Amino acid sequence: MGIVIDLNCDMGESYGVWERGQDAELAPWVTSANVACGFHAGDPLNLYRTILLCRQERVSVGAHVSYPDRVGFGRRHLRCTEEEIYTDTLYQLGALGGICRALGMGLSHLKPHGALYHDALVHEEVATALVRAARSYDPDLFIYAPPGSLLAQVAEEMGIRVAAEAFLDRAYRPDGTLVPRSEPGALITDPGEVARRAVRLATEGTVAAVDGSLLRLSPRTLCIHSDTPGAPALARAAAEALIAAGVDLAPPWWR
Repeated sequence: MGIVIDLNCDMGESYGVWERGQDAELAPWVTSANVACGFHAGDPLNLYRTILLCRQERVSVGAHVSYPDRVGFGRRHLRCTEEEIYTDTLYQLGALGGICRALGMGLSHLKPHGALYHDALVHEEVATALVRAARSYDPDLFIYAPPGSLLAQVAEEMGIRVAAEAFLDRAYRPDGTLVPRSEPGALITDPGEVARRAVRLATEGTVAAVDGSLLRLSPRTLCIHSDTPGAPALARAAAEALIAAGVDLAPPWWR
């Protein structure tokens, strides 16, 4: 078997009136979706219709869990205890998983959103709470996490499979962390550049940091954020470039 890579994207992040637009344009080009579970965005109707879309386009479904922060879109660093994060994560997994089950879909992975994602990379109690919840809900779930991160280490120690993740639309610092969204150049919105990054990450396992230094990430999944300007065009450019380079697109569990 040749090189296999997953393309993942956040979906279902509207609420109130559900709109197909952006998600419907993204779904044909990705292999897994991180579906908002209602804590930072989304609602029952959005969950239901987003999973229907994923079923239609044969996109694997994962839980995009968050701090309870709809006002801040999950990007505020809340002071929650380990038990609160554990139970909040279980709650979100249960909500999404229940709708998946009703529609004949499985739940394949967990990926924390926003501030929860970044906190899990530096705070052991946050990482532990997330992994505990994943293991309690379904020990076969994958966790999407940066390679070598604290979250990845905790998951591996607790027997949960990790899909090492790299970002196609975000710039990297030399230490392997992402350039904050508040800084110039944080977002990469040129389809050609995203396509080149995708092929290099899939075939060589490397990406250039903002200072030109080379980072070795060796990812199993590549992310494009749905709120990046022009996200559908970026996803299409990445998918077409990877296929042209002989890379197979499939979610991590497919292997």
